[in-house]
Amino acid sequence: MTSPTAPRLKVTYATLRADNEELHAAYEAGLERAKARLGAHHRNFVGGRERDGEGTFEVRSPIDRDVVVGTFARGTRQDVRDAVAAARAAQPAWAATPWHERLAILRRAADIISERQMEYAGLMAIEVGKNRLEALGEVEETADLIRYYAKTWEDNEAYDHPMDNLGDAAVHTRSILRSHGVFAVISPFNFPMALAGGPTSAALIAGNTVVFKPASAGAMSGVTLMEAYRAAGLPDGVVNLVMGPGETVGAELRENQDVDGIVFTGSYEVGFDLFRTFSTRYPRPCIVEMGGKNPAIVSRRADLEEAAEGIMRSAFGFGGQKCSANSRVYVERPVHDELVRLLVEKTEKITIGDPLKREHWLGPIIDGRAVDRHQGAVAEARRDGTVFTGGEHLTDGGLDRGFYVEPTVVGNLPASHRLFQDELFAPLTAVAAVDSLDEAIRLSNESLYGLTAGVYSEDPAEVEKFLTEIHAGVLYVNRRAGATTGAWPGVQAFGGWKGSGSTGKAGLSMYYVAQFLREQSHTVVD
Repeated sequence: MTSPTAPRLKVTYATLRADNEELHAAYEAGLERAKARLGAHHRNFVGGRERDGEGTFEVRSPIDRDVVVGTFARGTRQDVRDAVAAARAAQPAWAATPWHERLAILRRAADIISERQMEYAGLMAIEVGKNRLEALGEVEETADLIRYYAKTWEDNEAYDHPMDNLGDAAVHTRSILRSHGVFAVISPFNFPMALAGGPTSAALIAGNTVVFKPASAGAMSGVTLMEAYRAAGLPDGVVNLVMGPGETVGAELRENQDVDGIVFTGSYEVGFDLFRTFSTRYPRPCIVEMGGKNPAIVSRRADLEEAAEGIMRSAFGFGGQKCSANSRVYVERPVHDELVRLLVEKTEKITIGDPLKREHWLGPIIDGRAVDRHQGAVAEARRDGTVFTGGEHLTDGGLDRGFYVEPTVVGNLPASHRLFQDELFAPLTAVAAVDSLDEAIRLSNESLYGLTAGVYSEDPAEVEKFLTEIHAGVLYVNRRAGATTGAWPGVQAFGGWKGSGSTGKAGLSMYYVAQFLREQSHTVVD
């Protein structure tokens, strides 16, 4: 994409631009390489060797169901047991590897991901339906997650710190964080590389080994992540890939007593059940990163054009299939109608279609169940309130071969309505008029979730009130690039409160790697 001496363009969620011709040319070339890989068979990877499972499963593109992304080995419980055993056997040597060497391998993996950004983004776009800039951003985020977590390890001096000794010079004490052993990582379809690369790399940096299960709909991105790890030189058994359904592969990872910790990203229902049941004989780390019902608050003192742009981007980017999507809006009554008018105007300008094409900002949602979920919500909005714009299942012009729906803005619903409470994972946002900022904050906080939230106001006192009183882990103020979305490693920590996360610590932050470690105190007397 650039000459060897030129700086490489970094594409992030907050700096996406559609006018860089060099970027688009490089992406098109990468997309052709990605298309050449379609339809291949991919095997699991256990103990440094590829292996078949019990049959296969097929992944088809949500853009066009006639496009076969690939076939993938369907892992079994025994495959998981063997992967856990391989990880267990490899862990002592990996933990004993000098941490500078561990970091060098992981940084090599990050560089490989960046070098292959165009091809990997093309595969991701085909696999889950992201537009080119969302896909490019995620691949680069994956590389930056690895780099940032390596940096936090260095910044904390490998979490090995001297302690006081009560004045006795013969006594030497220190606190050190040590690895747990084997971590399971279960990643989702919506960020199939970043939400796999982040936790697997953090576990590895900390000296753990990993058994990795990608979402079946994102299996190809899981394969590409493993490619990068293998090319970087990770020793056999340090990362193991077992693909397949949750009822077998996922269940074995949850139940296997030789798994020392687990990371899951997905729905509240599945995540909280895992959190309640994972520990049996003794507590084990269970990092569950769950959903969100993320509010944007629009004050009568807001820049309404800025607010409407930020809401549109966060509500409908990647079809609302983000745990951080802006799926509810509370706007003060005097500016409600104007905000809705602007939001409808911007929504109706969204270009919808094959996201591999440059002109389309919004592609399909992931599958038929997602379409049904969207259509059911639209029906409820029509029955109980108003559909301001959108709502249709799109089938004309060949879109019937994929899963396309219109981005939808609804309102005139009771504040207690399900559409203000339940995560839909679809391009639909619900707008409610409120009488005050206090009411907006109260309604925002009356939720099971607490992941992200945004506010639009030109009044510093209102902004401070929002920052002080809102119950969410990721906050944005007057953000045109996205009301509730767009975190980046080392720039915005990303983690939820309440039903959105289990640990109180965030990903993309300096505290993340420490969650894969346990503290040990050393007292040595001369």
